[in-house]
Amino acid sequence: MTNYLPREITPRLVKALERLPAVVLSGLRQTGKSTLLRSEKPMTAGRRYHTLDDFATLAAAQENPESLLEEDAVLDEVQRCPELLVAIKQSVDEDRRQGRFVLSGSANLSLLSHVSESLAGRAAYFTLHPMTRREIAGRTKEEPFLPGFIRTQTLPRDKAKPVTEEEVLSGGLPPACLGPADASAEWFRGYVQTYVERDVRQLSQITDLVAFRTLVQLTALRTGQVLVISRLARDAKLSAATAGRYLDLLEASFLIHRLPAFLKNRSSRLIKSPKLHFTDSGLAAYLAGVDSLEPGHDDLLRGSLFETYVAQNLAGLLEAHLPDVRLAYWHEQGRHEVDFVIESGRKAIAIEVKATTRWGESDLNGLRAFLDRTPAAVAAVLGYNGREAVKLGDRLFAIPLGHLLA
Repeated sequence: MTNYLPREITPRLVKALERLPAVVLSGLRQTGKSTLLRSEKPMTAGRRYHTLDDFATLAAAQENPESLLEEDAVLDEVQRCPELLVAIKQSVDEDRRQGRFVLSGSANLSLLSHVSESLAGRAAYFTLHPMTRREIAGRTKEEPFLPGFIRTQTLPRDKAKPVTEEEVLSGGLPPACLGPADASAEWFRGYVQTYVERDVRQLSQITDLVAFRTLVQLTALRTGQVLVISRLARDAKLSAATAGRYLDLLEASFLIHRLPAFLKNRSSRLIKSPKLHFTDSGLAAYLAGVDSLEPGHDDLLRGSLFETYVAQNLAGLLEAHLPDVRLAYWHEQGRHEVDFVIESGRKAIAIEVKATTRWGESDLNGLRAFLDRTPAAVAAVLGYNGREAVKLGDRLFAIPLGHLLA
């Protein structure tokens, strides 16, 4: 508790508790959900804490779920007991007071087929992403750069602090990014074993753990790439249906995220398949067997892991500060692509990630094509790992990653 770093999503959680009977906070295992709920006084005030990771509590919830709902409560890992969700729905329908329940879980309840009862209209849903660079540095009280840039396209004047390879390799799961650097590999090893052997098995029956582990590793090697399930299934020696089911499980448990394609422009050759991203760059690097991001070592995977690191930071920033904004990617078959498109109302901003401190004209081709084909685009940004932000042309900018994620 004494080492707790504030999370940017907390103010939104508190406001939701003032409006609705329940709040649901989901996210990848070890992103810090339980720590947040037990450390922030507005989340715990007047509520009793229960975790279904505790065997006795789980047994009580399965036998008599109403017994945990006799008073306002924080209920952690609720996906382990679907019966409890049914009881919560019934209880909320009888008593609509605001802020009665805070529910937390390491599975996306809206994606799980065995959760038949919905809390629609009764609860607000939030995702706790891996810690952002701002959170790790303890700068959550400062206004983020990105919302202001979306509004005004004003460049920062100060110099940015580049993103280091160590930041990408450690990711944003608190035990890895806040702990000793030389202990992260051992922590990731235990994390993967626990995840495969316990969490996923609780969500669905997996008959071949070896094949599943192989698919997880192959997925990590493809982070930042357009998802083609048939190719992934072939390499994993699985049927396309089984590979698709496993990917659904990975997404339901927040291990991966499928980034949708941006389709609102004049191109007729747009790729519509989603792009695959691991939720955490450190975990993706561990599963892919990457322990160094030195230039020239494996530049393709190096770029993909930097892109994944930016993706997880953007997801956390947007969830906390711009919840109505949509994040996508853009790709013309055989021509141009852009890593991220931020769609805010009628505005669109494209971001291309460059892991190095320098760039060439060819690095701007995708951004220029996006501007040409997208009337709603107000800016196209080359996010590079340098220090100074510059305007390169009409609506075209080069902005350090250190500023974009600040």
